[in-house]
Amino acid sequence: MATAAKKKTLSSEEKLRALYSLQLIDSRIDKIRTVRGELPLEVEDLEDDIAGLETRYKKMQDEAEELNDEVSSKKNAITDSKALIKKYKEQQDNVRNNREFESLSKELEYQDLEIKLAEKRIKEFKAKMDGKKQILDETKSELDGRKKDLETKRKELDEIVGETQKEEEALLKKSEEARAKIDDRLVTAYERIRTGSKNGLAVVPIDREASAGSYIKIPPQRQLDVAARQKIIVDEHSGRILVDAELAIEENEKMEAMLAKILK
Repeated sequence: MATAAKKKTLSSEEKLRALYSLQLIDSRIDKIRTVRGELPLEVEDLEDDIAGLETRYKKMQDEAEELNDEVSSKKNAITDSKALIKKYKEQQDNVRNNREFESLSKELEYQDLEIKLAEKRIKEFKAKMDGKKQILDETKSELDGRKKDLETKRKELDEIVGETQKEEEALLKKSEEARAKIDDRLVTAYERIRTGSKNGLAVVPIDREASAGSYIKIPPQRQLDVAARQKIIVDEHSGRILVDAELAIEENEKMEAMLAKILK
């Protein structure tokens, strides 16, 4: 059993019509995507920015929470030290000798130093928390701004996609159908020329004795050969496949009729 059905053998004119029809379809798809422009990439970039900002914001929130826990821990340490100071002072009132008194005095001095150190650390933590809060506020503001931008861009993109999605899907299907009818060798040549062209044109009609978009005139005999539709002719200057103006008009009319039917 054959892996794929054989393509119908086309005459030179049928090949030219199929190629130009494919060009019209692909050019229409290009136009739709040009209208859509950079919006999909802009939406993607904004989504990446927002994800990065949210990660950064969460990390700073965690760091601020850790600082807050450190402050609470130091405050508890101060409370404990004050309780010990009260206890040691009461014990000093009931000592039996100087050695006990001096030992308790050292403990009192140590707890006093612990309180001062804890208070210093609390100030340092609070200063860091103030800095974190400022950065958090700035990040939150930036994040909110990016989210608003994303909402606007998504709405804009959705509107454009909504207006063109049906047409684009139909055209993509027609493009695949058109390719399936054309010899693989011709499709490959078409794609190569199209890829190398700035405006994606691989098949063009003769316009004012030159290939469309070119100012270099095509010799009269060459024009007659193109009009005869007996073979595939490539413009030696632009490298594009040539079709005559009459064929182009006819295929354009077919394209417009097809689109009108699809979008009805």
